[in-house]
Amino acid sequence: MSAPETSAPARRALDADRLLTALCVGLPLLGLIVFFAYPMLIVFLRSLTVEEGFGFGNYAQVLGSSGFWRATRHSLVMGGATTALSVLLGFIIAHGLYRCAFPGKWLIRGIIVLPLLAPSLVQALGLIFLLGRNGVISRALGVEIEIYGFWGLLIANTLYALPQAVMIIGAALVLLDARTYEAAEVMGASPTRQFRDLTLPAARFGILNAAFVCFTITITDFGNAAVIGGDYSVLATEIYAQVVGQRNFNMGAVVGIMLLLPTVASYAIERQAMKRQKTGQATGQVAFRPVFAPLRDLVMAALSVLICAAIVAVIGIVVYASFVTLWPYNMALSPKHYDITLAGGYSSLWMTILISLGAAGGGTVAVFLFGLGLRRMPKGIAQPLQILAAMPAAVPGMVLGLAYILTFNSTATPLYLLYGTAALIAIVNFYHYHTQAFLTLMTGFRQLPQALEEAAGSLGAGLGRTATDIVAPFIAPMLVSVFFFLFMRSMVTLSAVVFLTTPDLSVAAVTIMRLDDAGLTSQAAAFSTCVMGVVCLAVLGMKLTLALMGRRRGTKGAA
Repeated sequence: MSAPETSAPARRALDADRLLTALCVGLPLLGLIVFFAYPMLIVFLRSLTVEEGFGFGNYAQVLGSSGFWRATRHSLVMGGATTALSVLLGFIIAHGLYRCAFPGKWLIRGIIVLPLLAPSLVQALGLIFLLGRNGVISRALGVEIEIYGFWGLLIANTLYALPQAVMIIGAALVLLDARTYEAAEVMGASPTRQFRDLTLPAARFGILNAAFVCFTITITDFGNAAVIGGDYSVLATEIYAQVVGQRNFNMGAVVGIMLLLPTVASYAIERQAMKRQKTGQATGQVAFRPVFAPLRDLVMAALSVLICAAIVAVIGIVVYASFVTLWPYNMALSPKHYDITLAGGYSSLWMTILISLGAAGGGTVAVFLFGLGLRRMPKGIAQPLQILAAMPAAVPGMVLGLAYILTFNSTATPLYLLYGTAALIAIVNFYHYHTQAFLTLMTGFRQLPQALEEAAGSLGAGLGRTATDIVAPFIAPMLVSVFFFLFMRSMVTLSAVVFLTTPDLSVAAVTIMRLDDAGLTSQAAAFSTCVMGVVCLAVLGMKLTLALMGRRRGTKGAA
C-alpha cells in the first residue's frame, strides 16, 4: 500500500515557508555583500591600483614613508598604554561592583556608561576645558599644562574605552561560583590567596577580551586624536590626512589596509578567548554575595569614586562650559552658545536623529530576519553566514567609511545614486555596528525553546505566523535593546561617517568637530550637550519600554 501523498494545501504551505526562509536569509545577505564585502574588496583593489594597472607601488611608497611608520608606532604605543590603563581601572571598578559590598553601586554603574552616551571627541573637549591653556585646573594651579599630544590623548582614550572594560570584566566576575569561595574559606585560604588563586585565573579570559576590545577601540578612534592629538599622529588621522587633506584615495586605502591588520588580529584572538571562556563555564553556578570587609571594600569604593569623579568632571565641564558667556574671562552663565548658526546650525542634529532612527529601525528588522532565516537553514550553510555576519566588528569605522566613499562615489555602478544621501550614512552606521546587533539577537534566538516553534508548526502555523506570534514576542526585549543600541551609536559615531558628509548633508559628530576646528569650542560644547541630551532620552526610553514590557509579561503570567 503506497504512502499517502502530501495534500496540495500542505505542499503550498511548505513551499511558502521555503520562499519566506530564502527571503529572510537572502535579503540581509545581499545587504552584507553589497554594503560590506563589496566595499571592502574595493578598498583592497584601490590599494593595489597604480598608474600602469595593479601593483604594490602604493605599498612600497607608504612603507617607505617615515610619516607612516611614525603614525604606526604612535598608534601601537597609544593602543598598548590605553589598553593597560583601561583594563587596570576597569578591573578595579568591576571588582568593586561585583566582588565587594558597599552602598552606591547604582550610581557608579550609571556614571561609568556616560562616555558611551557622547561622541568620542567629548572626552578631548572636556580635558581641554580642564587642563588646557585656559583650563579650570591649569588656571587654578597657575601652571601651563601641555595637554595636547600623548598624555592628553591617553587620558581621553582611557575614559572612552573604560566602560567597555568594566562591562566585559564585570560579566566575567559575575559568573564566578560562590561555592568555590566557600570551599576555599573552609580550607582556611586568606582573602588575598582567594583573589590570587581563584578570582584572577577565573577572570583571565574576561580581562583578555577587555584588553583586545580596548586596543581595537583605541587604535581606530579618530575623534579624540583629531581634537587633542596635536602633533602626535596616529593611523586614523593619517587616513584622514591622505583622503581629505591630499585627496590621495589610493594611499588612504593602503593606510586603511594597514590599520585593518592589527584590528583583525585583535578580533580573531578575542573571539578565541571568548570561545574558551564559554566552554569553561560550569552549570548550576551559585551567585556570589559579597560580605562587607572594611579594608578591602573601603579601598575599592574610594578608588571607584575617584575614577567616576574623573568621568563626571570631564563630561560635566563640557556641559558647564556650554553655558559660560566667554570662557575663561566671563564665567557668567548664558545660553547664547546654543544659538548656533555656523556649520549648518541644528539641521545636522535633526538629520542625525532621522538617520539614527532609520539605521535602528531598518537594522533591527534586517538582523531579525537574518536570525530567523538562519534557524531554518542547514548547519553547514548557517555557520559560514554567521561568520560573515560577525566580520564587520573587525573593520574600523575609518576603514569602512573610506570603503564607502571609494565605492559609492564612483559612477561606474548604479550605487552612485546613494552617494551624498542620508540613506547611505544610515547604512554605514548599521553595518559599522552590525556584529553587536546580530550577536545580541542570536543570543535571544538561542534562548527560544524549540518546543514552542514545533508546537506552532504542529498546529499548522507557517513561518510568518510563527515569527509574528511566537518568535518576535519572545525576543521582544532583545529587539528593543538592539533598536536603541543602534540608535545611540548612530547618534555619536564619527569615524565611519566623517568621509560621507557633504556641504549639504552633515551629522552631529562632524558638526562638533567643525565647530572645534573653527575655534568655536563653547559652541562645540553646546552642540555636544544637545547630542548627549538626545542619547540620554533614548536611554530613558529604552529603560521605560523594557520596564513596561516586563510588567505586561508579569501581568500575563499572573493571569
